[in-house]
Amino acid sequence: MGLFDKLAGWLGLKKKEVHVLCLGLDNSGKTTIINKLKPSNAQTQDIVPTIGFSIEKFKTSSLSFTVFDMSGQGKYRDLWEHYYKEGQAIIFVIDSSDKLRMVVAKEELDSLLNHPDIKHRRLPILFFANKMDLRDAVSSVKVSQLLSLENIKDKPWHICASDALKGEGLQEGVDWLQG
Repeated sequence: MGLFDKLAGWLGLKKKEVHVLCLGLDNSGKTTIINKLKPSNAQTQDIVPTIGFSIEKFKTSSLSFTVFDMSGQGKYRDLWEHYYKEGQAIIFVIDSSDKLRMVVAKEELDSLLNHPDIKHRRLPILFFANKMDLRDAVSSVKVSQLLSLENIKDKPWHICASDALKGEGLQEGVDWLQG
C-alpha cells in the first residue's frame, strides 16, 4: 500500500480525489520527495527545479491522488494561496542545512497558517526536515524549534528528518499520515 492509499484511509476518503499541497522554499527538495513517494516505475531519473508549479496525478485502487508541487521561488510563493481551498493535507519541506533561510521558511509557514483558507481548517501538516545528509544540517528538533512548530495547536502535524535523495525518513512521514 502506497502513501496515497494510506493518506486516503487516514483522511477517510474512498473513491475520491485527494489534493495535497507540497510547499517549501526553493531548493528544499519538494520535487525529489514527491518523486521518491511515487511508485518506482513512475519515478523520474532527472529532477529539475519547479517553475511555477507542477501537478502529479496518481491512481491507486481506491482514489485519484493529486499533488500540487508548488515552486518555492520568491516570485511564485504568492501563487500558493490560490490552491489552499483545494488542499486536504500539506507537506511542508525545509532545507535543514540552509540556516540563513530558515527565517524565510518560518515567515512563509506563518503566512500559510494564518491564511483565511487554512486558519480554521484542521488540515494535517507533514514537515520534512530535508537534506539531513549534508554537513551543515540541523536536527529535526532544532528545525522544529526554529519554526516554532510547538505553537501549532489546531492542526495535527509531524516533523521527520529526511534525505530525499536516498529516500531516508520518508517512510516515517508515511507512517504518521496513515496513523
